Amino acid sequence: MKPWHKISVSLFSVLVLMAGLAAGLDAADRAYPPPLETAALVSSEVVDSDGQLLRAFATREGRWRLKTNLGDVDPRLVEMLVAYEDQRFFQHSGVDILAMGRAALQLVGSGRVVSGASTLSMQVARLIEPRPARSLSAKVLQLIRAIQIERRMSKQQILELYLTHAPYGGNLEGVRAASLAYFGKEPRRLTVAEAALLVALPQSPEARRPDRHAGAAETARDRVLSRPAVAAVTGHGEAERAAGEPVPRRRQQLPAYAAHVAEAAIRMQPGAPVHRTTLKMTVQRSLEQVAREVAETLDPKVSLAMVMADASTGRIVAEVGSAGYFDASRSGWIDMTRVNRSPGSTLKPFIYGLALEQGLVSQETIIEDRPANFFGYRPKNFDMSYQGDVSVREALQLSLNVPAVRLLDAVGPSRLMVRLRRAEVHPVLPTHEAPGLAIGLGGVGMSLKDLVQAYAALANCGQPVRLGNGIEEQPGAIGGEPLFEPPAVWNVVDILSDVLPPQGSRRLGIAYKTGTSYGYRDAWSIGFDGQHVLGVWVGRPDNGAVPGISGYQTAAPILFDAFARSGVVPVALPNPPAGALRLSQSDLPMSQRRFSTSENGLISASRREPAPQIVYPPEGARVDLSMGEKGKLMPLVLKLQGGRAPFRWLANGQPLEAVSRRRSSEWLPDGAGHATLTVIDADGHAASVRIFIE
Repeated sequence: MKPWHKISVSLFSVLVLMAGLAAGLDAADRAYPPPLETAALVSSEVVDSDGQLLRAFATREGRWRLKTNLGDVDPRLVEMLVAYEDQRFFQHSGVDILAMGRAALQLVGSGRVVSGASTLSMQVARLIEPRPARSLSAKVLQLIRAIQIERRMSKQQILELYLTHAPYGGNLEGVRAASLAYFGKEPRRLTVAEAALLVALPQSPEARRPDRHAGAAETARDRVLSRPAVAAVTGHGEAERAAGEPVPRRRQQLPAYAAHVAEAAIRMQPGAPVHRTTLKMTVQRSLEQVAREVAETLDPKVSLAMVMADASTGRIVAEVGSAGYFDASRSGWIDMTRVNRSPGSTLKPFIYGLALEQGLVSQETIIEDRPANFFGYRPKNFDMSYQGDVSVREALQLSLNVPAVRLLDAVGPSRLMVRLRRAEVHPVLPTHEAPGLAIGLGGVGMSLKDLVQAYAALANCGQPVRLGNGIEEQPGAIGGEPLFEPPAVWNVVDILSDVLPPQGSRRLGIAYKTGTSYGYRDAWSIGFDGQHVLGVWVGRPDNGAVPGISGYQTAAPILFDAFARSGVVPVALPNPPAGALRLSQSDLPMSQRRFSTSENGLISASRREPAPQIVYPPEGARVDLSMGEKGKLMPLVLKLQGGRAPFRWLANGQPLEAVSRRRSSEWLPDGAGHATLTVIDADGHAASVRIFIE
C-alpha cells in the first residue's frame, strides 16, 4: 500500500473514531442529563400587586430558597462574584483550562493547594447534585456536569442558578434569602460591604455565619474586598471604606405578612412558585402593626380583623384576618374577615339610603324616637333611652334604633335585601325565614369582607364593585343598576362624614359608621374617604360575649388609627351630584317635614304625639318613702307616657332639674305633706297629679 493511501486510511479511521466518540458522548449526555429539574424546586412566594414579597414558604426540605433572577440583584454584586470566583466565566465552556493548569503548577511547586480551579458552572453542578464527600470521581463528575449545563443553559441562566442555590448557613439558600435574613431587604440595592459579604459566605457558610461567627464573616468579607479584581469593580477607595463597616450579628425573620391570604393562595394553587395578590405591602405591614399593638390592650381571647379596599377598582389592598396567626388563645388561625357575624347597626345607612331615594324623608325631616311596637317587635335603643323628635340626620348619626326600624318598615326589609344583592352582598338569614325588621339592627349574618364591599358602593358614588378574594378572583365594577341613586348616596355620605370621631382621634375627612351586635359579641366600624374603604371587626372567634365592647368605643378608635397609619393618600369625599340638596326643615315640602305612620301602618305627615300622662305616682297616691343608707330618704321615681320630648318636671311649681328627654325622672321631697307634680312636653301640653308624702 502506498504511503499516501496509508495516511488517508489513518485519517479516515481517526475521523470515524472521533465521530463515534462524539456520537457516544452526545448519546451519554442525553441518557444522563444533569438534574436541572431539581434545581427548579424553590420556595413558594406570595407577593403583592407590585411583586414585593409578602410571605415565603420553605421547601419540602425546610430550606428558604427564593427564586432569584439577575434583575433581582444589585449588578455590582454579580460583577464582584464573577471577579472573585471565576474571572473567565464568560469565555470558557464550563471548565477553565487555564485555571486548572495554574492550580496544578501551584500544587506541584508548593506541595499544597494554593488556589482552586472550580468555575461557577462547576459550583452550580455541585449545588444541584450534592455529594456527601469530596473525591476525584466527584470532581470529574462536576467537570462533566458543568459542560452539560453549559450546553443547555445560557451564562445568565447559570448565574441565576448560582444566586438561587448558593448556601448561606443554616437553611438559607440564595442571595435573596440571605439578604432578607441578614440585611432585612431585597438585594436590589446593596452597599459594597453587603455585596462582598454575600460573595464570601458560600465558600464556608457554616463557619462564616454572621449571626454565629461574626469575626470569621468579617475576615472573609475583607478578603474578598482585598482581591485586586474585586477592587477594580468597586472603584478606588471603596474597598477600604467598606472594610470598616460592621457585619450584621443577628438573623432576621423573612417577611411573613398576610398569613391568611397566603395560606389561601397556596391551597388554591399548590404547585405555583409565585402567587400574586392585590395587596399592597406598605399598607398590609402598617395594618398588621396596628393589629399587634391593639391586641396587647385586648382580652387574651378577643381578636380583631381588618379589610381595606380600593373603592374605585375593588382591589383589596390589605387584609388582616386575626390579631396574630399563631396566637392560640385568640384562635388566630381563623380568618375572621370571612366569617359571618351579626353586623349590628352597620346596615342602617342602607335603610336611610332607600328612604332618601324614595323621597320619604330628607336630612332634616323630623322622625320619632320613642318606644314603638311593630306587631310584637319592640326595638330599643342601645342606651335604653329615647330622644323624642329628632331629624333624620341626627337619627343616623346617633345610630338610633327605633327611627331606623320605622324607616325599614316603610321601605320594606325585602327591598333592602334586594339592594344589598345588587352589590353582590348576600346576608345570611336563619333557615326558612323571610327578611324581617330585625335585619336593620343586625338580625342577619354578614362577613367583614361583604360589609366592606357594600360600603365600597357608597364610597364609589353608588356604583357597586366586586372585591374578589385578593388572589385569583378578578375585582372590578359590577354591571347593572346602582346601589342607590347618586343624590341618595351623597346624602348618606354627607350625614356619616359629620359623625364625631371617637375620643382621642382626630378628624380624617372620612365618613364612617359603627355597630354592636346583640349580646356584646361583635364590634364593627366601617369608614371610607373618596377612594379607600376600611372595615374593622373586634370580638371573640368563638362567638362569646365581650362585656363592655361596642363599635364606637372599641372598633372606631382602631379604624381611625389604622386609616391614619395605612399610608394611603387621602382622597376627598365626592362633591354633591346634580339634584342633591340639603334643605332646611322650613324649606321642605309639607310631606317631608315629619315622618310618621298611622295606626294602620300608612305613612302620615301630620301625626302628633298624644298629650303626656303621668303614670306614676297616680293621682291621689299616698307615698311612703323608705330610708336608705345613713338614714336618708330615697328619691321618688316619676314616670310618664305620651308627650313629645323634651320634658320639664315641676314640683309645687318649682322646676326639678334640667330639661330631659327621658320618660322617667327622680324627685327628693323636702318633707311630708301634700304635693303637686307637673310635667310639660315640647308642644306645651301638661299633666299634673296631687299626691301625699308620708
